[in-house]
Amino acid sequence: MENERNRRFNDNEEMEIDLVELFFLFRRRLREVVISALIVGVLVGAYTFFLVPPKYQATSKLYIVSASNDSVVNLTDLQIATNLTGDYQQLILSRPMMESTIKNLGLENTTANQLKEMLSVSNPNGTRLINITATTTDPVLSRDIANEVAKLAKSWLPEVMESAEPNIAEDAITPTHRSSPSLTKNVLIGLIAGAVLCYGFFVVQYLLDDTVTSADDFEKYFGMVPLSSIPEDPAANDGSDREIDRGDIFHRFRNFVTGKKRTPNKKYESSRKHKSTGRSGRK
Repeated sequence: MENERNRRFNDNEEMEIDLVELFFLFRRRLREVVISALIVGVLVGAYTFFLVPPKYQATSKLYIVSASNDSVVNLTDLQIATNLTGDYQQLILSRPMMESTIKNLGLENTTANQLKEMLSVSNPNGTRLINITATTTDPVLSRDIANEVAKLAKSWLPEVMESAEPNIAEDAITPTHRSSPSLTKNVLIGLIAGAVLCYGFFVVQYLLDDTVTSADDFEKYFGMVPLSSIPEDPAANDGSDREIDRGDIFHRFRNFVTGKKRTPNKKYESSRKHKSTGRSGRK
């Protein structure tokens, strides 16, 4: 019998997940899932609003052009300018450019690597434009950095590359709205994360619960079909004995603290006499 049960337990190691049962589990735990989602969403929103400093982005644009004599741009010049955009992107973030920007703006407490982390240089596909974007917690500083880098790129990079001077297509302006973090986005992420974590906890709890609670579970784990089942009668235990025991314990503790002799609990003693009489009567 024991070997048969072990064999069946081993056969059930590959657990079958009932999707319908998981759906009903979600319905039963819907209240807890919603509360958990709201709590996590509010916490994430409060953290984003009060503790995360807002950041601002400012962007300046360079236009790369390589013109031959008489300023007539032909197909070859366009191809050369297109190929130069990749070199411009790398040289704009070079150490000499960063150090010159720090010196001109008076950012003595900022290193070249830190300034480089504030900048991003991109080239939209199919264009000869270079976007220089500065991201800081100060909107004015973001504007100044983007404009200064574009200004230095216009004058310094042609000397290094021996190419035509690029044009500044657009100066950066002071941003009025923060670029990050997004309060709405973070709150939504918090709501989803809270709901998923809460429901995931209940799912794991459900999958790890191997308690036999029905005839189907008995047949699943032991391979035997029960002939009958005895329903539990809630009225069989009215809790009177428990109340009597608690009352007796309370009187004993009070007498021990006050130093008084134990006085019998009338309710408890009458119950004991009643039980004793019942037992003797049955004899």
